[in-house]
Amino acid sequence: MLEISPKTNLLEQRSYKYSLQDVAEPNLYRDIYDYESVPKVPFNHRRVPMGMPEEIWITDTSFRDGQQSVEPYTVQQIVDLYQLMNRLGGPYGLIRQTEFFLYSKKDREAIERCQSLGLRFPEITTWIRASKEDFKLVKDLGIRETGILVSCSDYHIFKKMKLTRSQAMKKYLDTVSEAFEAGVMPRCHLEDITRADFYGFVVPFVNELMKMSRDAGIPVRIRACDTMGYGVPYTEVALPRSVPGIVYGLQHYSDVQSELLEWHGHNDFYKAVANASTAWLYGASAVNCSLLGIGERTGNIPLEAMVFEYASLRGSFDGMNPTVITEIAEYFKKEIGYKIPPMTPYIGQNFNVTRAGIHADGLLKDEEIYNIFNTKKLLNRPASVLISNTSGLAGIAYWINENYQLSANEAIDKNDPLVTALKQWIDVQFDEGRQAALSTHEMEQKIEELTHGRLARL
Repeated sequence: MLEISPKTNLLEQRSYKYSLQDVAEPNLYRDIYDYESVPKVPFNHRRVPMGMPEEIWITDTSFRDGQQSVEPYTVQQIVDLYQLMNRLGGPYGLIRQTEFFLYSKKDREAIERCQSLGLRFPEITTWIRASKEDFKLVKDLGIRETGILVSCSDYHIFKKMKLTRSQAMKKYLDTVSEAFEAGVMPRCHLEDITRADFYGFVVPFVNELMKMSRDAGIPVRIRACDTMGYGVPYTEVALPRSVPGIVYGLQHYSDVQSELLEWHGHNDFYKAVANASTAWLYGASAVNCSLLGIGERTGNIPLEAMVFEYASLRGSFDGMNPTVITEIAEYFKKEIGYKIPPMTPYIGQNFNVTRAGIHADGLLKDEEIYNIFNTKKLLNRPASVLISNTSGLAGIAYWINENYQLSANEAIDKNDPLVTALKQWIDVQFDEGRQAALSTHEMEQKIEELTHGRLARL
């Protein structure tokens, strides 16, 4: 049958109706995932069209997936981080939702405290065990949407749940029906989708969900979960690893609208950010992230990374305030005690710091030469240098100007006698066996001695 597609405005075949393939043995894709070697990336040379939605946004799982890999946050820490996310997301709520556990008294207290703030964004959602009691609790708390786990690979259906595909589908659909009865919008987490039989289970299952949704008059959100980080962003990759193929397939064969399609990825193969951006480009409105990328194993998609991905793809932050990212990082370090790896982009101690003298010389002449963008403006973090035996005269001069915030008229250059004296002192330190870079305190103490406090008074 031919129909005009509302997405492309072209005649398209609509005869693709995939039925559940209730296989006797699980399809574990052993040619791709043989477990004894690195997972392979098969190509089939099929391309799907790129189609970014009119609106894209970020959702958050810091208080759900994020909390599963660190010491649980206190109620006050959750409230503080929730407020910081609100400021980061800006007036248009580009950090659209955040999800909470609902199991304990502490979980519910955190929800109620955040609700009492009266903030529209991020919208508070939950993640629950699929039971009537939990659905009632969600409804009683005034929460509109909740996540439900619907594992979709045969690894989970056969090996963990000990069910057949038809049994698993019935179990999931019964659970969604209970959510509808409670008047709650379900968000179906298709766990392990990058190892699932896409046409044999995923599409038929989602088709049933969409039919139930239309009958109930309640939307169903579909979260495609790359639970093990197996997804790849390249074109012409075969399913089940193709991120473009998964997003396109859910739209094209299951009629999932962009605003109801969300990507949730992990970083096991260093592809979390690239896969999330690809999901946006191929039709998912939402990418699900966590603050600092904190999550199970190698972590989730870093929320702060997708703030900058959004700006690079859209050409604007659209009201988001990226300087709050620095505040969030400081909060994690000082209030939570979380150690951020120093080389982490945007938030690590060494993110925009150089040690090499030749780089520092470039910074001194024009910081644009060696800094990725105006980090002082966008992140409230000026470019800086660490002082060691490789810093050179230019590095020392740059450090002094930045540390003491000297204006253009006050700034010193690498030929200043103070810089020469400091260089001689630093060289002696390392000639005597020092290995570590000099601290701010050590540098300031020596400058105090050499200038008798002149710079401190400027």
